[in-house]
Amino acid sequence: MTHPHKQEPSAEALNIFQGGGEMGALMRAYDWNAHPLGNPAHWPQSLKTNIRLLLHSGFPMFIWWSKELYAFHNDPYLPALGKKHPQALGAPAREVWAEIWKEIGGIAESILAGGKPFYAEGLLLYLERKGFPEETYWTFSYSPAFDDQGREFGVFCACTEVTSTILNQRRLKTLRDIADAMPQIQSLEQACQATCNLLGHNESDIPFSQIYLLNRARTEAHLVSSSGKVKPRVATHVRLGEESPEKGWPLQEVAASRSMLLLDNLEGLLDPQPAGSTPRLPHQAAILPILRPGHDQLVGFFVAGISPDLEYDADYKSFHELLAGQIATSVASVQAREEAARQQAELTDLFQQAPVAICILRGPEHVVELANPGICELWGKRHGDVIGKPILQALPEVKDQGIKELLDGVLTTGVPYVNNELRVMLERGGKLEPVYFSFVYHPMRDRRGNIVGVIAVAIGVNEQVQARHEIEAMNTELRAINADLDNFVYSASHDLKAPISNIEGLIETLVEYLPPQVREEEVVQRVLSLMNSSVGRFKRAVADLTEVAKVQRGAGEDIAPIHLAEVVAEVQLDFENTIRNTGAEIITHYAPESVVNFSAKNVRSVVYNLFSNALKYRSPDRTPQVHISTQAVPGYLVLSVSDNGLGLKPEDKSKIFTMFKRLHDHVEGTGIGLYIVKRIVENAGGHIEVESEKGKGSTFRVYFKR
Repeated sequence: MTHPHKQEPSAEALNIFQGGGEMGALMRAYDWNAHPLGNPAHWPQSLKTNIRLLLHSGFPMFIWWSKELYAFHNDPYLPALGKKHPQALGAPAREVWAEIWKEIGGIAESILAGGKPFYAEGLLLYLERKGFPEETYWTFSYSPAFDDQGREFGVFCACTEVTSTILNQRRLKTLRDIADAMPQIQSLEQACQATCNLLGHNESDIPFSQIYLLNRARTEAHLVSSSGKVKPRVATHVRLGEESPEKGWPLQEVAASRSMLLLDNLEGLLDPQPAGSTPRLPHQAAILPILRPGHDQLVGFFVAGISPDLEYDADYKSFHELLAGQIATSVASVQAREEAARQQAELTDLFQQAPVAICILRGPEHVVELANPGICELWGKRHGDVIGKPILQALPEVKDQGIKELLDGVLTTGVPYVNNELRVMLERGGKLEPVYFSFVYHPMRDRRGNIVGVIAVAIGVNEQVQARHEIEAMNTELRAINADLDNFVYSASHDLKAPISNIEGLIETLVEYLPPQVREEEVVQRVLSLMNSSVGRFKRAVADLTEVAKVQRGAGEDIAPIHLAEVVAEVQLDFENTIRNTGAEIITHYAPESVVNFSAKNVRSVVYNLFSNALKYRSPDRTPQVHISTQAVPGYLVLSVSDNGLGLKPEDKSKIFTMFKRLHDHVEGTGIGLYIVKRIVENAGGHIEVESEKGKGSTFRVYFKR
């Protein structure tokens, strides 16, 4: 039907079609006298009212009027018509929508015959509005349009196109499915084939796909996976740097540009469809570079067929780019896992050669993940009998000996545990025998900082313990005086230094051995950091214990008159930054002649430890205050150090002077400072007292003998 536009509009037409944008103007200019419906002056009032309604609506609407279903629509409906506009105005709907009439015609005819209104959500319709059958989706309702006598005389439709929403949901599912599948993949070939298999589930968007990966020399691309019923007839190996074959993908062009290439002509590149097959062959394809994430390094190519039923718009292109990015991420992830596995194998080999016993226990059941020959020898077990088993299954005899409880503590708190000469009953030759260990339990963390296991480094000290027991048997008095000292210092100064040096040497050798690029890998850095941390804690423990030995053996050396006020002033300078950062208030009051005859280094050690604890165990709820004073009492000069810090529970007062006893784990320390203070003062004939209240603070009084 031809439309004689640009006719002089009548007053009636101007009234009916007033406003309405482009469609209102077309309707006003339309020669309705030449149309079967005739002059608008004679139209039913209901039709006029409905036309005014749709022309002024911002929602896509149309009316099909009379049994011929003549079409009226508004501006928001024009995108649905595409190239059918403007000829669709006043034309029979059967002609306008001939390509989908078998899907919608029966619905319209039913409504004209008095049937019920119809509603559809996300209905698939192939519209020829852009010159090809296009895959579109619609949510709409059909309801009767009545004439002035109340008869069903037409069809009224309000509709909206949801093609973009449905396509995006479908494409997002494809991307999500690929991402979810990748963590279980172990090789590059598996990752690429799994990706193509999932793309094959979405042939509506990806009629076919291919993934090429470069060889190590980056001179050749090799086809590793594909999908789709459509089969490209192209080379499976393409040498880069050469012209693309006559019937092949122009991969070299994409490699040079590092950007997507759209092919608009696939003639001769696809196998013809079998006779009678429904899907049409795609006539376009996109070739995208696969670039390593965060780099411009080319690792391969992604070839994707473009649906012949869809327009290649920005959303479609973005989908292809996201797919190429997902493939690049998958390739990089698998390569990283392969590299991590290789590095893990190297580290495991180094652990196997370590001169000390090492094991890694993972998870709440402390499953033995790694056990080197040294630890197996100490346990008296074969490697195959312990690996992959929870610790209580690998060593059932330690169930009631507190080992699991120690491991639980490290796993839960993240605080390393150090023990020297721990006695453990282990099964040897069918019977339980005592075995002595000096060891460290250190928390093992993943890249997010979560504690996932425990690293144990140990040495057997049976011979040392036996020798010490023999010495103690010959000198009961010496054992009584130096029980704590012998239990810790002897092992630390004579037994732990050599293994610690060995471990340090092993770490240095390891770092020198690893290539720079491997050394910078996160997993290597993490393991080296854990090993260095363990060695550092060992060394600090040895240093502190050595200090105890010096205090015990050098109590009568370096005696001279010492002014306590001068010692306090010197120590206060050491903590100048802490005092400034915390806003701490230091208040001093000294009695006349606050002088003691004492070892200079020892009296400084006493003041330093007490001053340090007063600041270190401050309360977060108030400004720290430290009161330092002296007082002369019969036979003694008393040094008092008071604070308003965390304080102690009454039952903890007797524990704080015990070696390696720590009541607060939120600050660094080995729990040996107050033990040293007590030993120094008592060796010189004095003593120390403490008053404390939980949450209010503590006062330490040191009685220096006059």
